[in-house]
Amino acid sequence: MNAARKDIGILIADHHRVFRARLRRVLKAQPDFCVLGEARDGEQALHMARRLKPEILLLDFGIPYMSGPEVLCGLRTLANWVQTVILSATLGRKQIVAALYWGARGILSKDAAAKTLLEGLRSVLAGKYWVCCESVPDRAQAILRFRPPPDEGERRQGFSLTRLDRKIIALVEVGYTAKEIAQELTFTRPAVEHLLNCIFEKLGVTNRLELVLFSIDHHLTEIPPAITS
Repeated sequence: MNAARKDIGILIADHHRVFRARLRRVLKAQPDFCVLGEARDGEQALHMARRLKPEILLLDFGIPYMSGPEVLCGLRTLANWVQTVILSATLGRKQIVAALYWGARGILSKDAAAKTLLEGLRSVLAGKYWVCCESVPDRAQAILRFRPPPDEGERRQGFSLTRLDRKIIALVEVGYTAKEIAQELTFTRPAVEHLLNCIFEKLGVTNRLELVLFSIDHHLTEIPPAITS
């Protein structure tokens, strides 16, 4: 929490004025919450987050000018103090996993009751993840829980992946950087980056997010319980 403030600072980023007003009323009723400002689009949200340094950013996933994932990516340098909670009317399982991958700490429906909203925010402030209507201890469990179920009779395809490839993919899924993967596997970072490029070529993807979503679609991995974010 920002040492200059006793209250928990919250920034609301949503392009619907009426919805922002509703959120403000709910949050202002809490003695320890302080609404620092409201943003109407993604660019404004990113600028205000950098300037105001809120503890919580309530971010509309479909906000205009910059998408939810783009805002999350831009906020990575502020991860030490900003916890982002995504707001959306409808989010599929794949979008939920993508939001978690890009750094969201919570996913809330715009139709959620005030009690659920507040419970979710306090869960995030306590260091947990809040996805839809439940608290989840860590990102790995959240990703596994909301991974789309396989189709009836679906068989896992090999895609020429080795056991090491699958382990690297599992680490990428829960947010490990190339440096962290190298430390986990006792490899050099260049070696890990080479292996990642080989995996990209095998699967026909071009970046880490595409890799995560491809893995989710095809159920390539089972993330070990010990691997957490």
